[in-house]
Amino acid sequence: MSDFVIPVFIAVIMVIGLAKRVDVFGEFTDGAKENLKSAFDVLPALIALMTAIGMFKASGGLEIISSAIAPLTEFLGFPRECIPLALIRPVSGSGALAVFESILTEVSPDSFAGRVASVVIGSTETTFYTIAVYYGITKVKKTKHAIASSLTADLTGFILSALTVRLILY
Repeated sequence: MSDFVIPVFIAVIMVIGLAKRVDVFGEFTDGAKENLKSAFDVLPALIALMTAIGMFKASGGLEIISSAIAPLTEFLGFPRECIPLALIRPVSGSGALAVFESILTEVSPDSFAGRVASVVIGSTETTFYTIAVYYGITKVKKTKHAIASSLTADLTGFILSALTVRLILY
C-alpha cells in the first residue's frame, strides 16, 4: 500500500492542476529553478562548515576537547564514549553518523554507551547545518539567539538521553 502513496499524490496534484487549467509542468520547472538558486546561495556556508569539521577532526581538536570535558560529562552520567558524538552532532549529520558507527563498533549497540548514542542520534539536531541552510536561504543574519537556544536544546538532549536510557533500561 505504501508503495503507491507518492504516485497517487503526484496524480492527485496533476488532476487538480488540469482541473484548474494550470500549466503543471511549467510550475514544476519554475519551482525547480527557484530551488536550484536557493541551493546555490547556501552552498558557500555549507562548504565552510564541512571544511571546518574536517579540520577540527584532523587536527586532533575533537580528542583534546573530549578528554578535557570527560570528568564533567561522566559526573552528569553521560558516557565518555559518546562525548565525540555530542561535539560533532550539532555541526554535521554525516560526521555524527561516522562517530556513531565507531561507538557501536567499539562498545556494542547493547552497552550503555551504545544505547545513549542511539538516543542522541535520534533526538538531537545538526544545529549549525540547519541554521546555515535555513537562515542562508532566508538571508537572516542575526542568528545569536537561535544558536544559543538550539545549543541549549542539544545539551538538554544529550543529558536527558543518558538519563532516559539509565531510567528505562538499567
